Parts: sequence; C-alpha cells; structure tokens
Amino acid sequence: MPDDRVEADLAKAIAAAAAEAGKLALDSWETDFRRWEKAAGSPVCDVDLAVDELLKQRLKAIDPTAGWLSEETADTAARLGTRRVWVVDPIDGTRDYLRGRSGWCVSVALVEENVPIVGVLDAPARNEHWLGIAGRGATRNGAVLRASMRTLLPGSRVPADTLPKIDEDLIAVPRANSIALRIAMVAADEADLCASLRWGNEWDIAAAALIAEEAGAVVTDALGLQIRYNSDPAETFGVMASAPAIHTAAVVRLAERASAASVKPR
Repeated sequence: MPDDRVEADLAKAIAAAAAEAGKLALDSWETDFRRWEKAAGSPVCDVDLAVDELLKQRLKAIDPTAGWLSEETADTAARLGTRRVWVVDPIDGTRDYLRGRSGWCVSVALVEENVPIVGVLDAPARNEHWLGIAGRGATRNGAVLRASMRTLLPGSRVPADTLPKIDEDLIAVPRANSIALRIAMVAADEADLCASLRWGNEWDIAAAALIAEEAGAVVTDALGLQIRYNSDPAETFGVMASAPAIHTAAVVRLAERASAASVKPR
C-alpha cells in the first residue's frame, strides 16, 4: 500500500518547482530576449534554457537518482538505466510564447518504469495549474477534472484552427500552440478528442497524458497503441486523447492517415 502522504508531498514539491519555473517564464514573457531556431521550424529562446536549468536544479533536488530527459538538454543514454526519469518541456508551445499568446506552459512529468506517476502543467499566462497523480486523479487549480463522456464521434469537439473536409462532422474549438494544453482540454471536458498524426517527443505529452488519463480519458499514440515513456529514441508517433467511448472510432477513422504519416523519410 503506497504512503499517501509521501506521494502527496512528492507531487506538491514537483508542482512547486513547476510553478517557480512558470513564474520565471512569465516574468520574462513579452520582454527582449534572444531567440533562434534549433532547426527549421523549431524555435527556441534564452528563456527556454533558463527555465530548463532552474527545473534541473529543483527537480534533481527532489529526486537526484532520477534520470533526465528534456527538450533543452542534450540527451544521453544514462537515463535508460534509471528506474525513474524526469521528462521535461521547459516551455511547451514556444511559438505562442514568442508571439505573446497565452497558449504555452511548463510541462513536468516524473516517469517510473516507463509510466508517468506525477504530471504537472503550469500555465501562468492563463493562471492555470494542472496536476495529475497516478491512481489519485487530476485537478486544475485544485478543482477535480472529469473528462468528456461523449459517446459519438460525429459532433466531437477538436482543438483545431480548421478541419479537413473529411472531418466536417467534427467541431473545431480554439487551440493553443502547446500540445500539452490541447490534451489537457480533453481532461477538462473542453474538447472530446485531441489527435496529432506526426512524430513527436515524449516531453511534449508525458505530463498531459497522465492528467487526461487520471481525469478519465483514454490516451494512446496515433495508431491506438500504448505509449511507454523513457524509450531509447524518446519519440512517439503522435497522440490521441479522447473520451473513452469514441476512442476506437477515432482510431479507425484516422488509421489510413496515421499509417501513411507514420513512415519516416529515409
């Protein structure tokens, strides 16, 4: 039987570290800082690196034995031999951060034996603080989250700017640049389905996936397969978070598109 107090204290410490990182990012938001592209279409800025360093210090103090996987730290194989690993995106939704839009957050997950056990999203520009603890539910600003219980795929709300004609029976709702916040919309019953059909990184989704699952949603990769974190490549093919009753139908509808998109160029 796990010690509830110990787990609660662990989650509280992680949330505090994320909140401190969120404040650092918020204080620097809409100021003059250096920005560049790591690769074409992949923006980064000085604040990403500062937040990453702060989180590394704070989280390593909480559990120094855990490995480290972050978007803004060079990856090493050392994390693969650890029971626990910190999976971090210092600023998820950097494009919105750079544009002065609020659709960004600090994302922190503690993964144990390939499964997230604590997930935190700190979105200070929205005054939102999300927390998920494995087996103990999920909250936003302390309020318990209950995911959508929609039973039919047609009419489902999807975070998207536009939808293709083939999906015109779905309803587009405003989306943040942060994929983590879009997944969290499913947890908060503000969307019924969030789907991404492209290769991505574990740090983008680990915390939000746990929050959504603890709120009652189903979360898989884009092909409907279970996601195991702290993998060697630290990649996953897309993500699909949805109300439980529509998940299979969503996987079936997107199967052909997902299969085509899953093939990596040589």
